[in-house]
Amino acid sequence: MVDLFDPNLLTLFAQASKDSFDGPTNWMLRDLTSYMLAEIATAAVLVITLGAEIIHLGRVRRMATLAFGPSRRPSLWARLAPAFRVLGLTALTWGLVSLLTVPPKTHNAEAVDLAKQRHVVLLLDVSPSMRLADAGPEGAQSRTQRARVVIESLFDRVPIRQYKLSVIAFYNKSIPVVIDTHDMEVVKNTLSDLPMHFAFEGKQTDLFAGLEKVVETTKPWQPKSTILLIVTDGDVVPATGMPKMPISIASTLVIGVGDPVKGTFISGKNSRQDISMLRQAAARLRGEFHNGNEKHISSNVIRELTQETSKQKWSDLGRREYALIAIAIGSALLMLLPILLNYFGSSYRVGVATRGLS
Repeated sequence: MVDLFDPNLLTLFAQASKDSFDGPTNWMLRDLTSYMLAEIATAAVLVITLGAEIIHLGRVRRMATLAFGPSRRPSLWARLAPAFRVLGLTALTWGLVSLLTVPPKTHNAEAVDLAKQRHVVLLLDVSPSMRLADAGPEGAQSRTQRARVVIESLFDRVPIRQYKLSVIAFYNKSIPVVIDTHDMEVVKNTLSDLPMHFAFEGKQTDLFAGLEKVVETTKPWQPKSTILLIVTDGDVVPATGMPKMPISIASTLVIGVGDPVKGTFISGKNSRQDISMLRQAAARLRGEFHNGNEKHISSNVIRELTQETSKQKWSDLGRREYALIAIAIGSALLMLLPILLNYFGSSYRVGVATRGLS
């Protein structure tokens, strides 16, 4: 005969119950129960509120003459007040209980869904001419140093931690320096005076080689998820052969550095920022051009640059966002309805003579 009060048997039963409760099927049931809790609470509030409104409606009818005057009727819109109260209470209940049950939303960039991940790609000119010291308001900075100042100013005014950063260096060819990182220090290090041109063999700057690497890198990414920043002093840009950017590129900004008026000789040629050529390259890429030699990027340009990647789509809204919307609507209805009923619920005013009566 089995002793139901045997301590060993009770221990085994408790462990079996715990294992069963922690199983995947029961976790699904718990999640479903948590998900339906808001609907159950909303249905209960709906039934209670409808019952209360029916009772209240009977009382209003008995006091109609005192409340609304001889016509015994409120304003046309005020007849919908019971429906507004029911809607407000149910929306507020659903929103609050939903927020209580849904998992809290983290704002850690590492937890971002891959389908919603955003990127910034920095295509950086590392040719020897970028080391010439003719940039900045005083003309005392190297072009690379000026590029760093402008880019860091841009990053300071953009929620950059929401983006993954990539750096591609180009001279006569292109080399990916870092792809999809959140480490700003790595990116800042690439913008320092590192002599990266020694990693290349050649003398002719090839912007298109860098753009082709951008296409190769960004093509698998989500549409409209990437901002492309091109920093260069504007060496020769061929008239034809511009690579077509993939759909993942949402916006492009070409930043020119270096003195655009007075050139400096290097490797037997006069090097200066070629504004007209860079502006033309930006137009061919369907982007914007900014002369960063003396001024930082304007807020308007930054706003236009980031608006495509920061757009919130209705399809991206989850239960948490809808709950917040429901709370806002429900609270607004319950707060404004008494005020509106007091001032606009009826044309009858106590102590005011009705027109036509003496």
